[in-house]
Amino acid sequence: MSDDDVYDVHAVEAKWQARWPADLHAAGGPEDPRPRRYVLDMFPYPSGDLHMGHAEAYAIGDVIARYWTLRGFNVLHPIGWDSFGLPAENAAIKRGMDPAEWTYANIEVQAESFRRYAASFDWSRRLHTSDPEYYRWTQWLFLRLWEKGLAYRKASPVNWCPNDQTVLANEQVIQGRCERCDGLVTKRNLTQWFFRITDYADRLLDDMAPLEGHWPDRVLTMQRNWVGRSQGAEVAFEIEGRDEPVTVFTTRPDTLYGATFFVVAADSPLAAELAAGTPAEADFDSYVEQVKRETDMDRLATDRPKTGVFLQRYAVNPVNGERLPVWAADYVLADYGTGAIMAVPAHDQRDLDFARTFGLPVRVVVASDDAVDPVETGVATPGDGVLVNSGPYDGLRKDEAIARITADLAARGLGRAAVNYRLRDWLVSRQRYWGAPVPIVHCPACGEVAVPDESLPVRLPPSSEVDMRPKGESPLATSPAWLNVACPSCGGAATRDADTMDTFVDSSWYFLRYLSPRYEDGPFDRAEADRWLPVAQYTGGVTHAILHLLYARFFTKALYDMGMVGFTEPFSALLNQGMVVMNGSAMSKSRGNLVSLQSELARHGVDAVRVTMIFAGPPEDDVDWADVSPTGSGKWLARVWRLAGEVGSAPSAREDDGDLRHVTHQTIGAVTRLVESSRFNVAVARLMELSNAVRRSADTRGVTAAAREAMEALAVMLSLFAPYTAEESWERLGRKGFVQKQAWPAFDAALAADSTVTCVVQVNGKVRDRLDVAPDISEEALRSLALASEAVTRAVGDAAIRTVVVRPPKLVNVVV
Repeated sequence: MSDDDVYDVHAVEAKWQARWPADLHAAGGPEDPRPRRYVLDMFPYPSGDLHMGHAEAYAIGDVIARYWTLRGFNVLHPIGWDSFGLPAENAAIKRGMDPAEWTYANIEVQAESFRRYAASFDWSRRLHTSDPEYYRWTQWLFLRLWEKGLAYRKASPVNWCPNDQTVLANEQVIQGRCERCDGLVTKRNLTQWFFRITDYADRLLDDMAPLEGHWPDRVLTMQRNWVGRSQGAEVAFEIEGRDEPVTVFTTRPDTLYGATFFVVAADSPLAAELAAGTPAEADFDSYVEQVKRETDMDRLATDRPKTGVFLQRYAVNPVNGERLPVWAADYVLADYGTGAIMAVPAHDQRDLDFARTFGLPVRVVVASDDAVDPVETGVATPGDGVLVNSGPYDGLRKDEAIARITADLAARGLGRAAVNYRLRDWLVSRQRYWGAPVPIVHCPACGEVAVPDESLPVRLPPSSEVDMRPKGESPLATSPAWLNVACPSCGGAATRDADTMDTFVDSSWYFLRYLSPRYEDGPFDRAEADRWLPVAQYTGGVTHAILHLLYARFFTKALYDMGMVGFTEPFSALLNQGMVVMNGSAMSKSRGNLVSLQSELARHGVDAVRVTMIFAGPPEDDVDWADVSPTGSGKWLARVWRLAGEVGSAPSAREDDGDLRHVTHQTIGAVTRLVESSRFNVAVARLMELSNAVRRSADTRGVTAAAREAMEALAVMLSLFAPYTAEESWERLGRKGFVQKQAWPAFDAALAADSTVTCVVQVNGKVRDRLDVAPDISEEALRSLALASEAVTRAVGDAAIRTVVVRPPKLVNVVV
């Protein structure tokens, strides 16, 4: 009978699901003396049942939480759902149902799947961001930001689909068309709510220093690039026929003498002002309509053709008085800097591409030995060098020239040193129903008025009272009974703000609410925050490397400034898992390569899927399900189960097995180090080796005390990866209690130490001999042994020994 026939994985799963208590993994309270550790997984969106990506992500987070629990820590490992969002609203519109009904049904499906998957969550802390008990405090936090001037409202251009009558995120615009209806997308100005995240730009950058080595380097780089701090200068250019000069920001004021034209963002108010009343006005108006159909990402692409309109106006270069033709173009964005640039085509590739398209002059002003001619090659030279064609600044190098020119401009009142940022304030308004309503009332007499704290939450009206179909306005505005209210300040007729908040607002503070999800006196209990935070280990996909993590960091710093928390970074360590793909491609129905998690669990069992996900490779690498073997994982688990039964039921042999004890303690030490360094796949490999060692020992010596020790250690360590098999094995070994409530196996360094190690002996770098020596051999003793080696003596011959390099206990190199 094979192991697979004997080991009924589904019966074992059902058995332990029934036995494990609901509070098995509940975190201890304030009186718990154990050291605390907050382990957090990015919470899921309830779009359906769990999929293969969830299986990988939550297996990794579960390993970490279970490990620190076994190491004697009081671990907080909560679960909740990021349950507001547009997918639920779209599904509700499509199916003619309430978004809440769709959302909460999916949550229950996922919750049941998480339980089946044996995720070690503290279920008592469960939360849903769409619960009024949660979004009450989202609204409360909004009002605190508003009181501090960190939430404000202004008109802003947005992507607009005329067919669907709705705002689209940049990611929802594909080659200028709506991803939903394929209609052409345009721009539209809407009055929107923003969070003033730019006030925190420097801190968001500078506070990353302590995260080095604890967050993935690529995530830190992505965040730095997103904030995009640039040192440079602001320079004032006069525009002929305009009273006020236009200020541009440049990181290279040393190239001012190379400016040959001037560009303003086509969709900026400045461009419209400069075009008005000129012969270019009609062409400009037509061009702006074209630009409105482009996303910012499309406009910034370096490989697309350059377009623009000459506005029949001229700017004046402040360093040499040259007249520069003013163009409106799409490769300059209205909200970057001042929405205008000086164009230096010799030393900026996009400017050069534009100049070559429209036949504009190119002037080299920075020379270097390896520079190519941009006019001939079409390649700009943006690097360092010596200034040429720059009047009194010729011969200066870049840094000196920047300082001199900036100082001279400042002395003449035409410029100053400045810092610019790529980061823009966070647009949080959404024209949708299924989100947290903005808690502001608009009064004709009083203006913006906060909903009083005691009136929170501002609840969503029943979906039956609103028209969720896109109509060019927020769905909440279609419910007069909800919209029209008395002003909280003067009592006069007023209206609620009809927008809801970006769901990133909900997820920017959820880790705080987990600490006290039923707390009624604030969004969280400060005492609990002081006890648990910051999060020790955060795990989730790299897709959230920028926005979610940046917004959570901003929220934390704002709360710190308000005195609500005592830390400035929410997540001390971050681990990003890779994707689960099939045959090298992301899984999707359209590709026909979608793998159902539920089908895999039914076929192989939970533990086999979990082990396969972990064993496939380092957590940050993608897992190609076509290249792994859940069947092989299942066979190994069946062998462990069978071995536990043999060891647990057999009488102990008199003879012990010192070699097996050595392997056991080497494995305990190795797995401890590997788990703490997130090399989980190698840790599983070491457990496989240990099980093989127990099998060999039992076959040759019978069941010894060493075999029992090894199997008990294996069961405890296996519980990180395969909790059902580990629990069943623990019971088959005759042990009481749950395996996941045991202590991590004690490591004995003396038992793990090698009795001898192999020392490589080289002569002039070539291996000539290998010696078995004691691990603690002295340098002098090892030197003597090496020189006494017959192989070394033959290799040295009559040559004189220049030196002997000794690195005990593993290397000797004789240099002749």
